Amino acid sequence: MAKIMLGSHSVKSHGWKVAREHLCDWLILVVLGLIDIVLNVIEPFHRYIGPDMLTDLTFPFYEDTIPMWAVPIICILVPICIFIVYYYYRRDVYDLHHAILGIGFSCLVTGVTTDSIKDAVGRPRPNFFYRCFPNGKPKFHSDTKDVVCHGVKKIIKEGYKSFPSGHTSWSFAGLTFLAWYLSGKIKVFDRRGHVAKLCLVFLPILISILIGISRVDDYWHHWTDVFAGAIIGIFVASFSYLHFFPYPYDENGWVPHAYFRMLAERSTGRATTMTRTGSRGMLDNDVEPGNSASSPHDRHRESTDSDF
Repeated sequence: MAKIMLGSHSVKSHGWKVAREHLCDWLILVVLGLIDIVLNVIEPFHRYIGPDMLTDLTFPFYEDTIPMWAVPIICILVPICIFIVYYYYRRDVYDLHHAILGIGFSCLVTGVTTDSIKDAVGRPRPNFFYRCFPNGKPKFHSDTKDVVCHGVKKIIKEGYKSFPSGHTSWSFAGLTFLAWYLSGKIKVFDRRGHVAKLCLVFLPILISILIGISRVDDYWHHWTDVFAGAIIGIFVASFSYLHFFPYPYDENGWVPHAYFRMLAERSTGRATTMTRTGSRGMLDNDVEPGNSASSPHDRHRESTDSDF
């Protein structure tokens, strides 16, 4: 195995090279962001809601305990700050680059998946009644008996996006990735039994759970919405992490795959160079003066001279 050289691959020395090799991945990341923006703009499916279906949809319409703008800060920016702190400790641009790229994919793939399902399902939120009828007076279509909302259009639109919970899926996507990352860096599975390491890894998961619970407490989601969002976030985060990093219980689980691939390519290149240099030296020795083989004509002259 190639020798691990810490501190020899910084942003300044190898940053542009690593980013250029993954330029296509960054472009895909931008495309995913644009797709998610479009999914938030389009109108979701308006599920039929009759008079007898409002029983579970008449909860109070409260403000978010955790606003949507705070979710990217919690699940993306905070983990990136931790990645940067670790970079200043190890000076490994491969780790920093792949951690940022990995958590970006984790959150954006989760966002696209979540918003696609939201728009397709169109499940009403628990507080849909007061979104649809701010004055508390319901109105239904005379023929279909479907609701005829007279509230603010934007608020009504969000009322049809209950399943699954976006706050929960985004939180689990970012913070589960962080939990995987920390478990590899602090070597949780080194079989030494340090409970403090486990507590540190479980902390991001606990924060994700509390964010999900807040969505039920605010009456913005049903518990099944939160449960589904958590599954999506955990699933995508795990695949994203293992795409860039080994399993945390691996001997070198704290280093990204790309780092060892780079070391292997460097070792192969050096071995090839040494082989070529050695072969060239052997050829030079074969043609040195005094060591070259005599031709048959020269041997004949030598034998003839010796007879006299």
